[in-house]
Amino acid sequence: MDVTTPASAPWLIVGLGNPGPEYAMNRHNVGFMVADLLAERIGGKFKRAGKAQAQVLEGRIGPVGPANRRVILAKPMSFMNLSGGPVNALRDFYKVPVGNVVAVHDELDIDYGTLRLKLGGGDNGHNGLKSVTKAMGPDYHRVRFGIGRPPGRMQVADFVLKDFSSAERKELDYFVDRAADAVECLVTEGLERAQGAYNS
Repeated sequence: MDVTTPASAPWLIVGLGNPGPEYAMNRHNVGFMVADLLAERIGGKFKRAGKAQAQVLEGRIGPVGPANRRVILAKPMSFMNLSGGPVNALRDFYKVPVGNVVAVHDELDIDYGTLRLKLGGGDNGHNGLKSVTKAMGPDYHRVRFGIGRPPGRMQVADFVLKDFSSAERKELDYFVDRAADAVECLVTEGLERAQGAYNS
């Protein structure tokens, strides 16, 4: 956390994906899957957030005491390439510092199931990140969930909008669970601790 950010400042955790049942199990929607699991852990349900074009759940993460954090979980309902508008609207509404925003997203250049956490950086061609960065700058946290590269000559757009394969689904729950753990660690213990525990 930035030293200028008060410990009481809320965190905005955003799972990136596309709305609608036809996209639910796509590789591109792994951010939604992680957000859904975090919502289960908090024990609440997502609700439509008025003008922000997103589903939102407010709650707390972490043990009782100084590490307990107020969080806003969000799933933009605008489609992936327009995620920035809803994310920035929520950030403004809840008065969340940019450094307390966490985007959970799929990452092509990392092997399936591998996690990498970082603060800032480029978008690596990811349309959701591109939109978020355009809306509020690059200085937010990312939890990058590896999906690997498409096989053979398959186009990237086709690959990310396909469901996880049957082989991948055997481990998907475990990897999503681990990504949710990484988000909780990032929010309650900081980036360095989370990178040490979950970057591989």
